[in-house]
Amino acid sequence: MPERGPGGLLHTPPGSHPLGRARRAARRAAGLGRGGPSRRIGAALTLAFVVLAVAGPHLRGADPFAATGAPFVPPSAAHPFGTDDLGRDVLTGVLHGASTSLSVGVAVALASLALGIVVGGVAGFVGGAVDALLMRLTELTLVLPRFFLALTVVALFGASLPNLVAVLALTSWGVVARVVRSGVLAVKVEDHVAAAHALGAGPVRRLVRHVLPLALGPAFAYAALQVGNAMLVEAGLSFLGFGDPTRVSWGYLLDVASPYLHRAWWTSVFPGAALAAAVLGVNLLADGLRTGTGGGDLLR
Repeated sequence: MPERGPGGLLHTPPGSHPLGRARRAARRAAGLGRGGPSRRIGAALTLAFVVLAVAGPHLRGADPFAATGAPFVPPSAAHPFGTDDLGRDVLTGVLHGASTSLSVGVAVALASLALGIVVGGVAGFVGGAVDALLMRLTELTLVLPRFFLALTVVALFGASLPNLVAVLALTSWGVVARVVRSGVLAVKVEDHVAAAHALGAGPVRRLVRHVLPLALGPAFAYAALQVGNAMLVEAGLSFLGFGDPTRVSWGYLLDVASPYLHRAWWTSVFPGAALAAAVLGVNLLADGLRTGTGGGDLLR
């Protein structure tokens, strides 16, 4: 809030301007790599996962379903991760599975972020009966069993990635909405929002231009957590045989390898390790982002 300095002139104390707070939050989010070891590990694992998912399929064969050698060849120079029961290269499958997991995780995170911003922003800014109604709807999405609901939808409407992304997004936005609502409630009472109102700014302009930019930092962190959750659900469905039959995923590779755990350990170890490392990296990075943006107290 502006204060009177020498001579009675108004000035804004350092660090109190809302744009200054937004810049500091952005710098904290950008500086996660300089934080604790868990943040650095998460950033490194996530970067490796993204690079492999984007570039890997172009570097190691275009068809992960094609047989490239004899069945059950152990790891070697020609097949670093060995081959499976049909002679398919496991490394090629792992790289294509990374692409599938990244696609599902990012799509679910972006969709849940968009829904959460709309619902949480409107609920926090409008308040009253609208807030109460939207928060009850939000609580309903939080108690739904996501995995079994996704299993039911895929079984009824077909095993495809769009169906999976849709059901996961529709059940993942609740936490983001609560975080956005908390941020909006805190920002909308500040002086710069009142000043915009006094200058004739309408409610939509105040919400979009003056409130949401200062309230969305923690929401991005909680949306990032949905990436790992979506990857695990997709892998679980594929392991049970309900994955997209046209796409290779880590869950599918684990399903194929499950009868041969004692005979060909590499067919399950490498896909399982890739899934565990990717989910761990994304969650560590998202948790570091949540801590860095001060989102840890918004749900309390």
